[in-house]
Amino acid sequence: MSTQGEMEERLLRVGSDAKDRQSNSIESLYLRAKVWSEVSKMWRIALPSSLFRMTSFGSIIVAQAFIGHSSKLGLAAYALLQSTFIRFLYGLMGGMSSATETLCGQAYGAEQYQTMGIYLQRSWIVDIAVTTLFLPFIILAGPILRLLGQNVAITRTVDEIYPWMIPYVYSLIFTMTMQMYLQAQMKNAIVGVLSTLSLALDILVTWWCVSFMGMGIGGALLGLNVSSWSLVLAEFVYVFGGWCPFTWTGFSTAAFVDLVPMLKLSISSGFMICLEYWYLSILVLMAGYTEDANTAISAFSICIQPILSGVAVGAGMQSIVAVVNLVSYYAIGIPLGLILTYVFHLGVKGLWSGMLAGIAIQTAILCYIIYRTDWELEVKKTSERMKAWSLKPSHEESNPIIDDERK
Repeated sequence: MSTQGEMEERLLRVGSDAKDRQSNSIESLYLRAKVWSEVSKMWRIALPSSLFRMTSFGSIIVAQAFIGHSSKLGLAAYALLQSTFIRFLYGLMGGMSSATETLCGQAYGAEQYQTMGIYLQRSWIVDIAVTTLFLPFIILAGPILRLLGQNVAITRTVDEIYPWMIPYVYSLIFTMTMQMYLQAQMKNAIVGVLSTLSLALDILVTWWCVSFMGMGIGGALLGLNVSSWSLVLAEFVYVFGGWCPFTWTGFSTAAFVDLVPMLKLSISSGFMICLEYWYLSILVLMAGYTEDANTAISAFSICIQPILSGVAVGAGMQSIVAVVNLVSYYAIGIPLGLILTYVFHLGVKGLWSGMLAGIAIQTAILCYIIYRTDWELEVKKTSERMKAWSLKPSHEESNPIIDDERK
C-alpha cells in the first residue's frame, strides 16, 4: 500500500510540475507577444521621425561632401555659414516647431481635430515672420564674420553662397511644422517615406549638377534646395489632397487670431534647443581663430548633435534640460575649450576636448535625471495637464483615425 501511495504521490507531483511548466510557457508566450507589440508600436512612431532627422541632416552632409570635392575654401565657407547663422535658424525653427507638436498633440487628444489645421497655419505665420526678421543676418553674414575677425578669404566666399541658403531656410518652416502636424495624428509613415525619397533625390540632383554639369558649389546648393522644396511640395499634396480630412479643412482667417500666445509658446519652446545649436556655433566661431582655420571649421561642422535631451523633453522637462545645457555647455564646455586652446596651446584639439567634456557632463546629468524620474508620477502629471488644456469634443462622430489607433 505504501508503495502504491508513493507512486500516486509521484504521479500527482509530475502532473503538478507539468501544469506549472505549461503555465510558465503560456506566461512567457504572452510576455513575448506583449513586448513585441509594444516594440512594434514604438518603432512605428520612432522610425519615421528618426528618418526625417537623419535625412534632414543627411542633405546638409551631401552638399558638404560635394562642395568638399570642388573647393577646400568653399567647404570652409559653407561650413562656417551653415554652422553659425543657418544652425542658429535651424535650431530656432526646430524649437518653434515643437510648439506645433505640443498644440497639435493636445488638440488630437481632445478630439478637436479641426483646430490642428488652424494651429499649423498659425505656426507658418509666426515662423515666417521670425525667419524674415532674422534674414538680414544671413544676408550680412560675410561682413559680420569679418567684423568678428574671421578669415577674410573664407568670408568672401560666404558672400557668394549665402543667396543659395535663403530658399533652404524658408523650406525648413514647412517641413518641420508639417512633420509635427502629421506625427501628432499618427501619420508617421508618410513622413519617413517622403523624407527618404527627398534624400535620394538630393543625392541624384547634386551628383548631376556637380559631377556631370560641373556647377561646383552652386550645383551642390541647388541640389539641397531642390530636395528640400520637393519634400515641402510632396507634403502639401498629401495634406491638401484629402489625406487629412478631419484635421485639414482648408485655409481660415482664424489662423490670424491669438498669434501673440502662439509666438510666446514657440519662442519658449525654442530656447532649450537653441542652447545646444548655439553651443556648437560658438565653437565653430572659436575654431575660426585657430592657426588652421579651414580644417578646424570643416571638422566642427560635421558634429552630430546629442540626442539624449529628447527623452527628457518628451517628459516635459524643458526647463530642467535648459539649466543642464547652460551649466554643462556654457559654464564648463566653452571655458574649458578656451583654456586648453589658448593657455595650453592645444589648438583645435583643445576645442574638441572642451566640446566633448560639455557633452559628456550633459549626458551624465541627464542619465541620472532619467534614472531618478518617477515615470508613473510623470504620467499622472501629464494626464492632469491634458485635462486642464483639453477642449470639449467638436463632434461625436466615429473617426477612422481613432478607430485605427484603438485596433
